[in-house]
Amino acid sequence: MKKNRMTILFLLLALGGCASYTTPGGGVQLSNLADADINELMSKEPAASFPARLSVARVQAPGYQSYKLNSFGHGRYSVVTTREVESEDDFRKLSELPQIQGIAPLNRILLPTNLDSIKSLREASARLKTDILLIYTFDTSFHAGEQKFAPLNVISLGFLKNKEVSVTTTVSAAFFDVRTEYLFGLSEATARESKNASIWGTSDAVDDMRVTTEKAAFQKLLPEIEKTWAGIVQQYASKGI
Repeated sequence: MKKNRMTILFLLLALGGCASYTTPGGGVQLSNLADADINELMSKEPAASFPARLSVARVQAPGYQSYKLNSFGHGRYSVVTTREVESEDDFRKLSELPQIQGIAPLNRILLPTNLDSIKSLREASARLKTDILLIYTFDTSFHAGEQKFAPLNVISLGFLKNKEVSVTTTVSAAFFDVRTEYLFGLSEATARESKNASIWGTSDAVDDMRVTTEKAAFQKLLPEIEKTWAGIVQQYASKGI
């Protein structure tokens, strides 16, 4: 009996000491959200007026989850309405770009639960009377040594000793005309953080590294968005669309 108790106690201690972390869901291939008919895509023309009102949404893979938040909706993608890595100052900078009249984030009240195409986001944007839709998505991957962990993989933190661990995030953004789905332009940026596995003692520590990497990627994205927007303004605002 005493031996059995010791065995159970050992198992409980082992289980309690072996922390784990589930990697977040994946990103979305933004081009896959647009109309798939090539002829229809080629026939689309911009209809946005300038200065333009901008609606903004973060999209992720269906059923996206991270350590601290969940996404909204189901279908070909989901929407994250909680700002985890973006700050108010980031959106203030966007609102101060030339030829932008205002920025409106899309929230759950405006969105249908079934999200199968970008049309759902465009319809929500239309309710806000915006002209251009900016969508962005984070694709974050985890590596330990030579091993790569796919989205929604469980990482046993106790087995990562003496390994270099890294988190890489690529964030992609696209500007769409709300009225016609015309694609104005794309932007992308990547950030990477690498540390010894000793810092991965808890799930909180792992997730802090993820958030830090995603914040860095988003900060790198902002200048790229500014460049893309400058090209959009130069090409389309002068034409008085």
